[in-house]
Amino acid sequence: MDLVTAYTGQDVALVLIMLLMLALILGFIAGSSLILIWAERKVAARIQNRVGPMMTGPRKFAEFSMWTGGLLQTAADAIKLLVKELIIPSKTDAIPFIAAPVLIVTVCVTAYIVIPFGPAFSVSDLNIGVVHVVAISSLTVLSIVMAGWSSNSKYSLLGGLRSAAQMLSYEIPLIFALLGPILLAGGLSMQKMVLAQREYGCWFLLPSLLGFLIYYVASIAEVNRPPFDIPEAESELVAGYVSEYSGMMFAMFFLAEFANMFLVCSVAATVFLGGWLVPFMPVPDNPTPVYILLGILTFFLKTSFLVFIMMWIRWTFPRVRPDHLMNLGWKYLFPLSLLNLLICAGIAVLKDVYKLNGWGISLASLGALAMVMLLLQVVRIPRPDTFLEKA
Repeated sequence: MDLVTAYTGQDVALVLIMLLMLALILGFIAGSSLILIWAERKVAARIQNRVGPMMTGPRKFAEFSMWTGGLLQTAADAIKLLVKELIIPSKTDAIPFIAAPVLIVTVCVTAYIVIPFGPAFSVSDLNIGVVHVVAISSLTVLSIVMAGWSSNSKYSLLGGLRSAAQMLSYEIPLIFALLGPILLAGGLSMQKMVLAQREYGCWFLLPSLLGFLIYYVASIAEVNRPPFDIPEAESELVAGYVSEYSGMMFAMFFLAEFANMFLVCSVAATVFLGGWLVPFMPVPDNPTPVYILLGILTFFLKTSFLVFIMMWIRWTFPRVRPDHLMNLGWKYLFPLSLLNLLICAGIAVLKDVYKLNGWGISLASLGALAMVMLLLQVVRIPRPDTFLEKA
């Protein structure tokens, strides 16, 4: 009885609000994934001149086919996955086979709780928000390995093992790329990183441009997007770790891929592009509802732009080999991430000592990047595409 009476009405209300926010996040993940699937078909149709996703749909909306085309196709696919028979092969290890898609969706929902969609608009502003996102996102690899191992298929097993090897190649450069903005902000809270960019007078994209590029490339590998879709290479492994999945369990993997893509782009927009900060507008001490709505809209516009670039890359570049990815991660991204950390440390010292404003930090950042480019020319470090020619 004491344990029950220990909780006040305020605590119960707080728990209910948290559960409501988690339910909203789950609905947002499902809805945004469907929108991203439709958007990717539109991008692919434009880049590769495909007719279906651009023209299918109600005839009365033919004049707006550029926007409405493909809507019915996406809806039909969603209904098909929901009603399709769920088949579990007889020789699979049933418990990890079923747990793998549940784990990957749980990871997505848990990682979203620290993303600041707007001023004071996040489920929980943890003081270790960046660590939370990186640590939780790493569990995605565990679900992929579980799915590959339990499927009792050589193609699925190879896909899972490829995912584990791929993680070793991109995870360390990704973490070191985030250390630069963490050093500049002086904390790990996602909201604090946004407010630190207001204090600096510029986005962290300028002092950590090299870190942004490294993070973006590594994040493409993290979500298994082309040209780094090695764990599910259909031309080599049928469908990789999802070869034996069907119905709703396959849909959970499919939706998690797009949810993770939006997640990594949200982190990039928050850490490097100012998050919900509205350009050319001062942040009020007590944000009004209008500014909060503008901040949320700005955040989604920044994230959507990064998602679009990721889709553009998918339909432009061919898939790389596993050894190419590991060479890129260890020989190029990792050393450059250490160099980016030194640049960010120098910028932080200059700001504290000389009290530089946004323009001064921008000029110092451009000067540091120019010195890096000069250094690369002097020591004659080969370009990343040269190892592709030797292989």
